[in-house]
This record gives sequence, structure tokens and C-alpha cells, in this order.
Amino acid sequence: MSDGDGIVSHGTVAEGFEPVREAFEATLAEERAGHSAQLAAYVDGRQVVDLWGGPEITGDSLTGVFSSTKGAAHLAVALLVQDGTLDLDAEVRHYWPEFAAAGKEHVTLRDLLAHRAGVVGADGGFTPEEHLDDRVVAERLARQRPYWRPGTAFGYHALVIGALTGEVVRRVTGSSMQEFYDEHIRAPHDLDFYMGLPEEHEHRWLSTQPMDPTPEQKRALAASGAGPLGLKGIAFNLNHPEHPTVLQDAPNSRAFRAAGPASFGGVASARGMARMYAAAISGIDGKAPLLTPDTAARFAEVHSVGHDLVLGMFNAFGLGFGALSVDTYPFLGARAFGHSGAAGSQALADPATGLAYAYNRRRCAFPGGAAPENAVLIKAVHDCVTRR
Repeated sequence: MSDGDGIVSHGTVAEGFEPVREAFEATLAEERAGHSAQLAAYVDGRQVVDLWGGPEITGDSLTGVFSSTKGAAHLAVALLVQDGTLDLDAEVRHYWPEFAAAGKEHVTLRDLLAHRAGVVGADGGFTPEEHLDDRVVAERLARQRPYWRPGTAFGYHALVIGALTGEVVRRVTGSSMQEFYDEHIRAPHDLDFYMGLPEEHEHRWLSTQPMDPTPEQKRALAASGAGPLGLKGIAFNLNHPEHPTVLQDAPNSRAFRAAGPASFGGVASARGMARMYAAAISGIDGKAPLLTPDTAARFAEVHSVGHDLVLGMFNAFGLGFGALSVDTYPFLGARAFGHSGAAGSQALADPATGLAYAYNRRRCAFPGGAAPENAVLIKAVHDCVTRR
């Protein structure tokens, strides 16, 4: 623990991972007052980093992790593909007949997971109450005409992908995505990563704080702002005429935390996210890995790369996960996979090194998505792993 220049870090690192603590403390020092964060990592199923620092936060604190939730949801889908319940190349209508409406009859599960279906939102948007219920979102989207011809391009299905894949899961298992994840992944591995936060854990909740951009960042944000009727506005539900989504505030509602929408409603600690990815590729506590190497490779394989029609920038996706070694973290193995969240969280697995990593922060990062310090922190952990 260091307590100089206002830096306070807590927790432990394994022998050989001391540089990670130094890097973490440096990021705490660079951020403005009030910044709180957690960092955790496993190697080959053994925890090697467990750090936290900043006001109010502890290693046990739970915060909203936004789209890092997609990693948990699509780990559930990967298990169903692995056991043969789902076929990536089956058309979605095979499992969910109503989805075939309005030009979507040939969309495959693979298309859906690769953000190629073109159903990034709904005409007129969703009310806050609708967004709490993945089944309602799925019902609306089944009738929705795509915003581009499915399969011809890709764009981030930011607030709806978990509802879409979750409806497929419900049709084949009879359980919601939240129920399936809890029964088959979270509970058996004792993960502090929830899609639907139980009341008994509410005392551990640490509210999400809005980002605090500099004046220069505010000007950049205004210049790049999405119109409510464009693809980005629709994808982030800015097109609802009365209740456009204020994403940063969503987790601060108890109703939202209890519902746990599978696209962006997860609540977790860094410990919980890292432990989930360790369980996926290495196994923990003597249990076998959730995924075979072949399944992990299939879901990490790049399916969509290039210009993201929603985000308006270069992006790369595997199946339900980000393809993280493509541009974002090029030092990782080619089959690294994971997902980031709007407040700045990043959680991932790198099968090449056995690394499972997670970072979580309370104050939303600018401009959203994986916070910039992740590049430094992941590199610090990765370097310690490869030096062993």
C-alpha cells in the first residue's frame, strides 16, 4: 500500500507482479480527486492481482459494469453452442419464429452475435420500463425492420444484443438469460458478477458517478454528438421522444439493478469479472474450464472488422465479444476475447497466456467504453506474466 501524494491503494499482488501495483497507483494519481477503481487478475486459474483504491471503494464493492455484462451473457451462449443446443449457422427463426418478420428471415445466430443483424434499436425507442425487461425488448425487435441489410455490414447493438440473444436462450432452455447465467455460471463458481442484483447484496452497491470531462473534452463530445434519429442515436435509445436513455444514470436505479438487462445491466466487482474469465479458460477451485479451447477460439475468432456503422469508427468483434488483439490491445494473443463497459470497465481472457483480467471504475470514463488506463494496466499484467 502506498499513501503518498494522495495515492491510496489496497490489496495484494503475487510475487513478480509488483509492477502492476505501481502502474495501478500511477493511474490513481493521474485521475482527478474522487476517482475509485478496482483491478484483479488471474493466471492459469490462480489470482495474482487484487487491488483497489480511491474514496469509498473496497475490493468487495459492486458497481454498474454496463456492457461488460455482454461478456457474461455470451459466455452463456458459448456454453449452449458447445453442448450442441445451439447452432451458430442456424437461422434465428429456427429457434424464435417471430424474429423472421420484416426482412430478417435469413439472419443466423452467427450474424446476431457478430452485430451484423442491423436491429440496433426500435423505431420510436424504448421507455425506461421497457428497457428493464429483455422479453419486451425482444418482442419489439422481432417486429422491427433492420436498419441495414443483415450481413452486409456491422454496427454495435449496444443496448439490445443481450435481449436478442437472450430470447434465443429462453426459447431453447425455457430460462431467461439471467436465470441460465446464474444457474450454470455465476452460482457454481461463486462469482461477484450479477445480472440481477439480489437485495441482500445492495449494501455493497457503490453508485455510478457521471464522467467529469475537461472543457476540451466537453467540446469534443459536443462536436461528435449523435443525432437522435441516426444509427448511433437509435442504438443508444436517444430516439425516444420523452425518455431518451441517460446511460450513465441507469445503474443507480434499484429497479434496473434488480432486472439486470443482459446488454448493459450487470453489477460486479473487478474480482467477479476476472474470476469469471478465469473460470472460462482455465478453471478455478479445482473445476474444469467452462470452455474447451476450441469453443473459446470459435467465439474469439474475428467475424466483423472495419467501420462500425453505429459507432462511426474502426471496431472488431468476435461472437458476442470484442476481438481485443485487433488494434485495441495488440500485445495480447490473437484469440483474446472480452468486453468493455461504458463507465470504463474492461474484462477479458487471453488463452495464449492463461490471463484473466478485469478493471472496474466508479466514475464514468471519457468518452465511454474501456477507460484509457486499461491499455497501461493490461500491458503491466501481461508483461509480468510473460516474464515469469
